Amino acid sequence: MLIAGDELGNTLPPGNLAVRSSFGGWKSARLIIFVEMAEQFASYGISSNLITYLTGPLGESTAAAAANINAWCGTEAFLPLLWSFVADSFLGRFRTIIISSSLYILGLGLLSFSAMIPSHSKDSNQLQVTLFFISLYLIALGQGGFSPCIKVFGADQFDGNDLKELKAKSSFFNWLMFGSCVSILTTRLISSYIQENLSWSLGFGIPGASMLLALLLFLLGTTTYRFTTERRGNKNPFARIIRVFIEAVKNRRQPDLHIANPNETLLLVAHQSSKQFRFLDRAAVSCDLSEIEDAKAVLTLVPIWINCLVYSTVCSQIPTFFTKQGSTMNRYISPGILVPAATLQCVLSLAMVFFIPIYDRLLVPIARSFTQNPLGITTLQRIGAGMFLSNIAMVVAALVETKRLQTAQDDITTMMSVWWLVPQYAIYGVSYAFLTIGLQEFFYDQVPSELRSVGMALNLSIFGVGNFLSSFMISVIDKVTSQLCQTSWFDNDLNKAHLDYFYWLLACVSSIGLASYLWFAKSYVYNRPNTF
Repeated sequence: MLIAGDELGNTLPPGNLAVRSSFGGWKSARLIIFVEMAEQFASYGISSNLITYLTGPLGESTAAAAANINAWCGTEAFLPLLWSFVADSFLGRFRTIIISSSLYILGLGLLSFSAMIPSHSKDSNQLQVTLFFISLYLIALGQGGFSPCIKVFGADQFDGNDLKELKAKSSFFNWLMFGSCVSILTTRLISSYIQENLSWSLGFGIPGASMLLALLLFLLGTTTYRFTTERRGNKNPFARIIRVFIEAVKNRRQPDLHIANPNETLLLVAHQSSKQFRFLDRAAVSCDLSEIEDAKAVLTLVPIWINCLVYSTVCSQIPTFFTKQGSTMNRYISPGILVPAATLQCVLSLAMVFFIPIYDRLLVPIARSFTQNPLGITTLQRIGAGMFLSNIAMVVAALVETKRLQTAQDDITTMMSVWWLVPQYAIYGVSYAFLTIGLQEFFYDQVPSELRSVGMALNLSIFGVGNFLSSFMISVIDKVTSQLCQTSWFDNDLNKAHLDYFYWLLACVSSIGLASYLWFAKSYVYNRPNTF
């Protein structure tokens, strides 16, 4: 149900019904997009150039810095699972956004302060490093609550049961990503330049101001929002689903099933996924059929989630090795003007900025005329297209790195132009647009309506686990190649390293992951077949 108030039932203002013309819709969603843009400016203003800060002022090796960044990114993307549990079970999305935003701002402020500490002695350097990592993980804690809830809160401004608003909701995810890309592009141009040429403290402080603006904008729209009240009675949605699994295990040896409430079948909307995971039907001895169907809906997401981990593992190389790779190349666009290596990530954002409007306004209507699907193509087809393009991008990256090594000299930089990296960034941009928007829609729609924050957190956790896997891979490969080949694939001097071998390995793994994904996606049964 949609109301003008808090999702836990406290109306804001009291008693107002959410009439579509007065509350929610694009009026509220547009503001949410601007809030997301301000947050993304802050997030990428920090993460895009971390590899340079860690290997520069903090003095870490390339492999250690990449592993630390992947571990942080993994934590940042994994914490939404914890926050989504809190949001869907206790606080509600509105309160969660406010609390997590405050933690986010505090972390950004401490990060800027840590960069101001002079590192003239060993003790002061240790203090700077300690405060830096404390603030970094405080940022991760804040973003973990903000990121999934703001996206779901924005989508909640549209009624999925209304065909017109259903199309608008799908378009919302496209424009949410478009706004994010514009913001990311801006911060990569501004923040990276300020950090490397003016001051790291100022370069970290500007994202903090942007996050403060995001919170103020969000509070500004409080009286216009639609809030959802989906909870069935006072039952915790997590407890209901966990209870289904427990009861199914307890009743696994019972030959006959007895439905606790026979009339419940009249209330259950039958769908094809009921035929999957039949072992959960044994929980019907003590659970409602609707609860069993919710548990099945969550379980069907697991194969898709696992198969997307390969993509996120590959994607985690962009802010680390792609950036470090660019730092070894000729980055002068004219005498005296040196482009920061992290700025090249703007190509990824530019590709998305150009592609998303074309997709939303041109490709979707064309596809809709052929498929009769309101969304043009299914969400799983979007995800598959993104995975295919990421595989192509990694092959291109491997070829470019091979050529770079061939032209490399013993000097710190090579004669090869940094613009050779543009194709791999551009392909990844289109790939990311396909896959990320597809994942957002897929996990928002396919989870039970009470667990939509969890659905968005599952989407984000894909990138969290992918970063952890990448960190583990880098550590293992670095250790093995250092012993067997004398020179690590990730040697600090990239002209002696072998990132090309690593990229080819990722391309092979990506191909296997794509084949596995296609097999599972082909057999997937949508939870709402009339919609998708």
